[in-house]
Amino acid sequence: MNIPNYYDILGVPETATQDEIKKVYRKLAKENHPDAGGDEEKFKQIAEAYDTIGDDNKRQEYDMRRKNPFAGMGGGDDIFQQMFNQAFGNRRQKNVVHDLVIDTELKVTESYLGANKEITYRRKLKCDPCNGSGGEKKICPECNGQGSVVRQMGSGMFIQMVQVACNTCSGHGRVITNPCHICNGSGTKDEMKTVEVKLPNGIDDGQFIRLQGVGDFRNGVYGNLVVRVKLVSDNNFEKYGPHLIYNAYFTLDDLKKSDFEIPHPDGTVRLRFPKTFDTTKPLRVKSKGFKGEVIGDLLVNQHVRFERD
Repeated sequence: MNIPNYYDILGVPETATQDEIKKVYRKLAKENHPDAGGDEEKFKQIAEAYDTIGDDNKRQEYDMRRKNPFAGMGGGDDIFQQMFNQAFGNRRQKNVVHDLVIDTELKVTESYLGANKEITYRRKLKCDPCNGSGGEKKICPECNGQGSVVRQMGSGMFIQMVQVACNTCSGHGRVITNPCHICNGSGTKDEMKTVEVKLPNGIDDGQFIRLQGVGDFRNGVYGNLVVRVKLVSDNNFEKYGPHLIYNAYFTLDDLKKSDFEIPHPDGTVRLRFPKTFDTTKPLRVKSKGFKGEVIGDLLVNQHVRFERD
């Protein structure tokens, strides 16, 4: 859609004040008036230009149309709202499943053997009296129930229309008019819940186990519980990839013996002291580590600890 440049028609810059525009209009109107021998068509253009940019409100709307060529195609921001609604669908209205992430400590030997672990955690339970709604609601007057609004960002030639969450309803599309007396409008209450989690053999530090439907109640659905493993050493055992590490501490009397024992999770392992005792190199026992896609080894770090006289 071609929009006439009223500033060029009057011969004024876009930064001209209203007084400057008025002064130029009077001069041009007098020179181009048909009664004074002027061109009638040009006179009409001058009058139309002044009628638009000679009024503050009309001038503002006109400047917006010139910078945003879509503004004249059926309602300014409406076309952008329609474009966003088509692109994103009614994503806000769909039930989005959220994750509640908690940490649980797991011993290295528990990881080696695999473990069923009871975990107690706090979650958000649906409020029964209001059925999780938070209370009586009405359509948000700011976004008309859309949950989002279109904002103009930038100025001049660099204008971008951006869809953002509505501040009035926090993106929900509805606002509470009569909050629930039990949950005070939150739609949830706190609950301590216990679940049993099966942790597989060889699970490593930072890995996750996801349990569906036992997380927080949010947006009308129960989310997932994500259990993040925090591996801790125990009984001198550590984990390094597929390998099981044991830190063995010896006294001077221990070094006089021919062998020593390690309390391996599968059962006691007896090892002979090497002829050359070297604390810089671990002892390796093949295939006594974690058993996954790769079977690891048992690595024994040798440490000497004793009291001096």
